[in-house]
Amino acid sequence: MSSPPAAAPRWPLILLRISTATLALLSLLQVMLAGSFLNGTYESLKDHEGTAMTIGTVVVLQLAVAALVRRPGRGPLWPLWTTAVLAVAVVGQIAAGYGRAIGVHVTLGVLLVSGVLFGLVGAWRLPLPVRVGLPESGADGNGRLPRPGGPVEVSQ
Repeated sequence: MSSPPAAAPRWPLILLRISTATLALLSLLQVMLAGSFLNGTYESLKDHEGTAMTIGTVVVLQLAVAALVRRPGRGPLWPLWTTAVLAVAVVGQIAAGYGRAIGVHVTLGVLLVSGVLFGLVGAWRLPLPVRVGLPESGADGNGRLPRPGGPVEVSQ
């Protein structure tokens, strides 16, 4: 008789949520720094460059996390390929910035921030596997808490 398969680990999805949230915050900071530079605060260009390098580092780390979501987390494949696309786009974005191709840089920046935010929403929509061995304490078994005020009764 074979034993039932072990539950998928929660930690890869938690790491994915952390990395997508970090990437989203850095991307929004990047937008503010670009706006500050365009508004005449030329010192913010150096911070814009540093944040770009940090974003590149976080994207590479997120690529490793997305691989962990897939295996051993037994999660979906989309975080891995979308993060790979983001990594390529970040490299192109940095190259366009250093090459002073402003039209490409701004357009790709808008697309990048949109992609990062869609990834953030997608990561937080993935349900966490139920913890094994913990009492459910009112949860419905799917990791959701009960409604305030108790269960809803339907009268016949």
